[in-house]
Amino acid sequence: MYDPRAYRRNRLVTILLVVAAFALGAQVERHGWFLTAHQPPGTEKTFLPFWETWDKVHKYYVDQGSVNDERMTHWAIRGMLASLGDVGHTTYLTRDEVQQMQENLKGEFYGIGASIGIRKRRPTIIYTLPKSPARAAGLKPGDVIQQVDDKDVQTLSLQQLVQHIRGTAGTKVHLKVLRGDPPQSVELDIERARVDVLDVSWQILPGAPIAHLALRNFGEHTDEQLRAALEAARTKGAKALILDVRGNPGGLKEQAVKVTSEFLKTGEVVFLQRDAKGQTESVLSETDGLAPDIPMCVLIDEGTASSSEILAGAIQDHERGKLIGTRTFGTGTVLGQFPLSDGSALLLAISEWLTPKGRQIWHKGITPDIEVALPQDASLVMPESERKLTEEGLAQSTDTQLLKAIEVMKKELHK
Repeated sequence: MYDPRAYRRNRLVTILLVVAAFALGAQVERHGWFLTAHQPPGTEKTFLPFWETWDKVHKYYVDQGSVNDERMTHWAIRGMLASLGDVGHTTYLTRDEVQQMQENLKGEFYGIGASIGIRKRRPTIIYTLPKSPARAAGLKPGDVIQQVDDKDVQTLSLQQLVQHIRGTAGTKVHLKVLRGDPPQSVELDIERARVDVLDVSWQILPGAPIAHLALRNFGEHTDEQLRAALEAARTKGAKALILDVRGNPGGLKEQAVKVTSEFLKTGEVVFLQRDAKGQTESVLSETDGLAPDIPMCVLIDEGTASSSEILAGAIQDHERGKLIGTRTFGTGTVLGQFPLSDGSALLLAISEWLTPKGRQIWHKGITPDIEVALPQDASLVMPESERKLTEEGLAQSTDTQLLKAIEVMKKELHK
């Protein structure tokens, strides 16, 4: 997909363990030029301590075998970007990470087929995909990850943790997790595999004409899949909609506009975009959507980020439906992708987005209209698992957020 001003926009890695972590959800615009290597005038004195340190490391560090110029350069760049305070968003990608990001756009992933989020500041399994290696090996929602291949994860960022779990199809990863209350240690060997994932899944809920429609990310074909799902749900008799963007890390900005437009009328504001100079422009819905009037609500959580927050903010500001769940992640910036000379890339926040009413989301997130927290060991009920559920079985699930959404939609239908 190509930016009309430049080149193809790329999204960041997704929340699936086979892809990446929700903390890096983003709208990405790719700029197809290389950064020109030059030293700005007047910075010689500023950079002198850096080169002094570089020199001392090469001359005096006791373990010269661990001195690696490329690795030190990468970490220096990461440290520079971390000083901006946009941790988990503005970032540096190595050559391999750039390649992984490009593969993600194709919807073909290599990993274990599970999603991960942060609960009580601990990396926790949110759900596993049907027929995935993770589910086959016995990994369960609520499992707290302690070790990956005998490496303690406490010092790893969420992105680093995911990178350790991902790998070549056919290889195995060893996970040590805590499960249950009181917690017990469980160790699992999971064989990595290719996992084909659709951006959109849906199902008519048992016992009510309500469609549960889940968006996992905003990839190149999300809007196409969404339109097909909305048309199919309408054909099956859906009279209300629960839109689920829990754990959705975002993706392509253009897809955020297209997807949100499906629930608005032509010309309504999807979001406001403000650049580094403080200039603000309104981004409008593109066409009349397929579902501008259907009663709906949106499920959100702390893993809802970036493009998902654009969607949630627009739905809330236009009073199209209630937001149910917990406060979102608070991404709020558009990333520009700048290729570097060695094949790596800089992902830099180049503009900030606001909700249609001008609310800032960056570092703040979006507060739900109805706050519902999940129990620590709760298992999300996704459309794939609802196909075999009865109304009674659904009512007994631990997904308190979905149950609340069903309650809200049933009341809306009986007005």
